[in-house]
Amino acid sequence: MITKTTESLALNSNNIKPSNFNKNTINSTKNNKNKIDISAKIIFMFCASIAVIAVILITAYMVFSGGPAILKIGVGDFIFGQEWKPTAGDPKFGILPLILSSVYATLGAIVIGVPVGILVAVYIVELAPKWLTKILKPAIELLAGIPSVIYGLIGMMVIVPFVAKTFDLSLGACLFSAIIILAIMILPTVISITETGLRSVPIEYKEASLGLGATQIQTIFKVQIPAAKSTILTGVVLGIGRAVGETMAVIMVAGNAVNMPKIFESVRFLTTGIVSEMSYSTGLHRQALFGIGLVLFLFIMIINIVLTRLIKSERK
Repeated sequence: MITKTTESLALNSNNIKPSNFNKNTINSTKNNKNKIDISAKIIFMFCASIAVIAVILITAYMVFSGGPAILKIGVGDFIFGQEWKPTAGDPKFGILPLILSSVYATLGAIVIGVPVGILVAVYIVELAPKWLTKILKPAIELLAGIPSVIYGLIGMMVIVPFVAKTFDLSLGACLFSAIIILAIMILPTVISITETGLRSVPIEYKEASLGLGATQIQTIFKVQIPAAKSTILTGVVLGIGRAVGETMAVIMVAGNAVNMPKIFESVRFLTTGIVSEMSYSTGLHRQALFGIGLVLFLFIMIINIVLTRLIKSERK
């Protein structure tokens, strides 16, 4: 009896076939997944296209707004001229002092801010106790969120008088004060990205170095920082972008006078030149300010391209 029942069950099981319902369910699930994938790709492509189109439109606007003024004034006179007197009887539109002031301030901020930022990141990742890390990280994030005008106010009330008193100057609003405030402003970016880079270095690198007899400090500077170099360079690029494009803070501490840059003299940057005069400019003067914006735009673009290539070569 049991044998016959088993044989009948075996025959029945051989005759069982997948139902049309199950096939339809599987096919509908696959179709839904394909639709979701296609929709996601379309959304991502749309967002990427917006970014590209925005860059193209901004570039075109700056070229068509500032290009005619540069051509009318003369590329050489505009870029290499040392006098900026747009409202004089014989107007001059030379922006070399503005270009050099921006370059020197950016370089000074990088020279001061990048080493300090890297060392702070190393301390947070490798040396600081956990309770102190919990305090430092929110403090750095808060530092990144402070508006530029607040930095400017602090610089005007604290840094400018300090520089004047320390170096016996009649006026502390100068290039040196601008460098200090820019170095402080790029610190959060450099620290955060360097910290991310150091934490992404495989632990095996550190263990291997220590196992070969290197000290902790040697391991940090000979192994971990070189391994995170590309990420650190990314932080430097973003820091340069912040320093070059900063306006409100530096206009309050740099003195805002068009001079060839000297460390303890009042200067004006490309960004502050636009902000200072746009409200009352007309005609060729206004077009020249758009020309300054075009030069600034190209300046930042060249820096980004060069440093991006450098980062790619380091990664390879």
